[in-house]
Amino acid sequence: MGSTDTDDSTGYEGFTAEERAAMKDHAREMKTEARRRSRADKAAEAERDVLAKMAEMQDSDRVMAERVHAVVTAAAPVLAPRLWYGMPAYARDGKIVCFFQSAEKFKARYATLGFSDQANLDEGTMWAAGFALTEVTPEVEARIAALVKQAVS
Repeated sequence: MGSTDTDDSTGYEGFTAEERAAMKDHAREMKTEARRRSRADKAAEAERDVLAKMAEMQDSDRVMAERVHAVVTAAAPVLAPRLWYGMPAYARDGKIVCFFQSAEKFKARYATLGFSDQANLDEGTMWAAGFALTEVTPEVEARIAALVKQAVS
């Protein structure tokens, strides 16, 4: 049996173009990180990369990403901004805790604020790890700040 991108039993058709682009972004990020010199240089350059990526986003995504960035960095200064699969993310000790995913990148109807398993959001046997964002209002900012503080607690 030859290899194809389609498996009739599962309907799997391979990675989408957006997923392949995200994986390529991640590979570039890893190479760039490896080339950087000191920890301070790495942190400063990583934040510049995040800000540059946000500047490339469409208006609504850019505005939300900038607000999320401001809230996350203020609420949890222990988190270091960096790119993760081509999107702004925030890490502690090199491990991603939370990330912003633009609606445009994956052709979704909303942006996403996501949390990894490194986030301390556990609540019983089931809890939210991703949140849809259509606008970042003062109420949403307060909720993000509370989530991020809990995530790093």
